[in-house]
Amino acid sequence: MRPGAGRRGGDGDTAGVTARRPFRALPALLLAGLLALTACSADPQPAPPPDPAPPTEAATTPTRVVAGVDDLGPGFNPHLRSDQSTVTTAIAAMALPSVFRPDAEGVLQLDRTVATDAKVTSQEPFTVSYELDVEAGWSTGAPIAAEDFVYLWQQMRSQPNTIGSAGYREITDVRSRAAGKAVDVVFDEPYPHWKELFTNLLPAHLLKDAPGGWTAPFRGGVPASGGPFRLMQVDRLRGEVLLVRNDPYWDTPAVVDEVILRRIPPNTLPTALESQGIDLALPDARPAVTQALDVLAGSPKPPTVQSGPRPSVQQLSFRTQDGPLADPRVREGVAASLDRDAIRERVSPDSTAVDAFGLAPSDAGYAPTAPDGAPGRPDRAGAEAALTEAGYVRGADGRWSLGGRPLNVVIGAGTERSEDVEIARVVAEQLTAAGIGATVVAPATPDLLTSASVAPTTPTPTSTPAPGAGAAPGGDAPQPTPEQPTPQESTPTTSATPTTTPGDGGSVAVDVLVAPRSAYGAIGPRLVSDYGCPPDDVPDDLPGTSCFPALQPLLDQLLTGPADPAVVAEAERVLWRQLPALPLYQNRGLVISNPQTDASTRVTPGPIATGPMTGAKTWGEPEGSSEAVSTNEAGEPEN
Repeated sequence: MRPGAGRRGGDGDTAGVTARRPFRALPALLLAGLLALTACSADPQPAPPPDPAPPTEAATTPTRVVAGVDDLGPGFNPHLRSDQSTVTTAIAAMALPSVFRPDAEGVLQLDRTVATDAKVTSQEPFTVSYELDVEAGWSTGAPIAAEDFVYLWQQMRSQPNTIGSAGYREITDVRSRAAGKAVDVVFDEPYPHWKELFTNLLPAHLLKDAPGGWTAPFRGGVPASGGPFRLMQVDRLRGEVLLVRNDPYWDTPAVVDEVILRRIPPNTLPTALESQGIDLALPDARPAVTQALDVLAGSPKPPTVQSGPRPSVQQLSFRTQDGPLADPRVREGVAASLDRDAIRERVSPDSTAVDAFGLAPSDAGYAPTAPDGAPGRPDRAGAEAALTEAGYVRGADGRWSLGGRPLNVVIGAGTERSEDVEIARVVAEQLTAAGIGATVVAPATPDLLTSASVAPTTPTPTSTPAPGAGAAPGGDAPQPTPEQPTPQESTPTTSATPTTTPGDGGSVAVDVLVAPRSAYGAIGPRLVSDYGCPPDDVPDDLPGTSCFPALQPLLDQLLTGPADPAVVAEAERVLWRQLPALPLYQNRGLVISNPQTDASTRVTPGPIATGPMTGAKTWGEPEGSSEAVSTNEAGEPEN
């Protein structure tokens, strides 16, 4: 066991404890020991051993951190676009193992609790070898091993709806050594971004043979933990996720016994912070939150408010394979009919506008790449010219049609993602005003991102409780249950529940997809993952899928070579001309904490990829007790 690994504050299974307790810098038993030493130094005669003191409340009551969040999201697989959320990022940072993790500056560093070594061992073929910590294991008792690498590789290279799949598709083989505790990963050609791979490993021993193992188990939790915390319970009815200290964790255990992620509406945020009902809050920056915080601005101890970028960009993806938007002129006409600034102001006014397909405003070196004339504000003349060139005619009623058939588009947004649904509504309003028919559908987010067509469902302004919705253990892979508002909160106007459109029992293809794209990692893999041609074993008719012969050679250069600015600029130029998507904005997240929390956690927004809960393992430790691990360019630990 490593130094410090014996520190325990109580049993990790504490779901039944409801009283919130403050952090304690010195446990009572340690304090008693210090007093005993002081007494001995003052008395030269040996003192008889004291009677064992009964356990005090300070020594037996678990410590807890409660973090307020906007919502729980549809699921918790960190590799799925449909599951991207603050909660998913937090759970992954606390419960899933990664070979490399970003440091405070965002630079990837080897995590020695998972791998003792990771480096390039061959150039022909290009091979990266990992030596895994022999003690590293899952909370089920199974070792973290080569099979977990194989499973993640196989899923990422073949499943739709993934984040950052391009690098995994460059791998030709994953080989096991040393009874699974050493792994050799072989690539088709030298791959400079290999450190970004094999983050958030998943428990293959539970998932590889389970029906729907890649998605279903994550709708109600995370099946097993390979980190200092494990997900104990998801209660969608109450809007809470409970993580407890992972007792089988092989390295220095977490100090905090419990971390609760609790849904908190903005109007109750001041009361929750002031009464210490929550220790910190992690909402998106938006006017409702800012106005709520104004209530606490004049208090004797106002909360600390920090801001950091979210790890995704909101965008509209166009269906380029078939349908009306298969014609680039129609895509241009639709884009020229939209007011991106107005969409941002309506939905997320505190966000940052995005005018590039690759880099996000949070990236170093970001600059807008939109050329003159690129769609940003409504351009009526440009829209008319593009649609007329495509053969459309605008009638006396202002509607565009081709051969007597009106131009109609279907806009899709995941029903569990309220912000996406609100974007879809605003886009539909703008297109309708421009003479383009628009219908909004809101199916389940995983269905939307993995199916060529979806049920013609429409968003409604209220949610209806689902029978049997409630708490679900994180490891039991329950069926998904929709989130419900707690009794004290008002129902958001942007929430949606699927309802079948009357008179239409068939499915529809989505022409405009509202969904986030990732905003971190090397630019080459990012562009290829988002806009590159799909591999042969991935359907090419899914929403958000595109393939352009003029673009793919540029993306191939960026994937396996350095990020040549000239190649990036040319790729951006092609993307603006072809318009497979239209970037909108990048949200900013807030970290709101009270003075007591600041002293105990030193919480920050954290690296963009892992977020504010990155350092939760060391919360409650004296400052300066954690150690950073650095590696050289080859991935070898530095002396």
